[in-house]
Amino acid sequence: MFKRCISTKKSLVFASLIFCIITVLILELKVLNFPKNSDLNFNRLHGQINLNESVKNREYSTKYLHSRNLIVIYNRIPKTGSTSFINVAYDLCKKNSFNVIHLNITKNSHFLSLADQARFVYNITSWNEKKPALYHGHVGFINFQVFGATVPIFINILRKPLDRLVSYYYFLRYGDNYRPNLIRKKHGNKVTFDECVKEKRPDCHPDNMWLQIPFLCGQSAFCWIPGNEWALQEAKKNLVEKYLLVGITEDITSFISVLETVLPEFFKGASEHFASSLKKHLRKTNKKIEPSEETVTEIKSSPIWQMENELYEFAAQQFHFIKNQMKMNENGTLLDKGIHFKFEKIYPK
Repeated sequence: MFKRCISTKKSLVFASLIFCIITVLILELKVLNFPKNSDLNFNRLHGQINLNESVKNREYSTKYLHSRNLIVIYNRIPKTGSTSFINVAYDLCKKNSFNVIHLNITKNSHFLSLADQARFVYNITSWNEKKPALYHGHVGFINFQVFGATVPIFINILRKPLDRLVSYYYFLRYGDNYRPNLIRKKHGNKVTFDECVKEKRPDCHPDNMWLQIPFLCGQSAFCWIPGNEWALQEAKKNLVEKYLLVGITEDITSFISVLETVLPEFFKGASEHFASSLKKHLRKTNKKIEPSEETVTEIKSSPIWQMENELYEFAAQQFHFIKNQMKMNENGTLLDKGIHFKFEKIYPK
């Protein structure tokens, strides 16, 4: 009985070996008889693969685009042109077959408890019926990696810090043209920004500029401490490593054009749509008085402004670097330059 078992095992090993050899031979034959592809030119002599014009100019198919089931998170910063931008997404979502979902946080808090972060991460990554999706809301950056989840695509827009503060100051008093009949919490307060700074009131304190840094920094307690140097460096690091694209309010048109090139699943046709409906999408504060030179000088002497401005300049430099890799047509719209790479030195085994 024991000898028969040994013999049976040897037979199984031998059969497995034969099966493996046959499988390898079949695969080798398939490689040798690889069918010619009209879209690829194989240069076996030099070991190169060149992509011809038909590949360069081919548009992604809708089937391929949506097979990726992408999740994009736009953790929008107040008064940076976020409403103007997100309205473009709302206009295009049906046409481009994706979902736009607003994240509304209780008491307008910009950060979440650890448990809420976990719930949020789980819910949006497992909600397959709503993919592809663009989520937006006033919330600091959330690190999906610490929860072991699939990392979504993050995008954002920054604005010059003093311009953002002044805009928000008057927005709370006079509202904007997006919801002209909505009464804001400072309605009736006619104190100008200059007067506020001169009288050192809390509404215009430089600490109120500390917002763009923590939004890119994240959910750590240190991100939300005004003037924290670590928070600034973390925001810069996240901007480069965690965000696909961070645009600037002053050039929101180019921001949309770049996104249309990189994420056509969501933003195909966005540049033309935004240009043709510019008045509809641009949101403006109903009344805003530009600060005096004396006020500007005082605000810019603040370490908070200097740090926020450092982040803005850092973001602008990175954005212009990306923008300059594209080409501009006669209408001033940014376009993809096309494929400028090839695979070289591919040798057979």
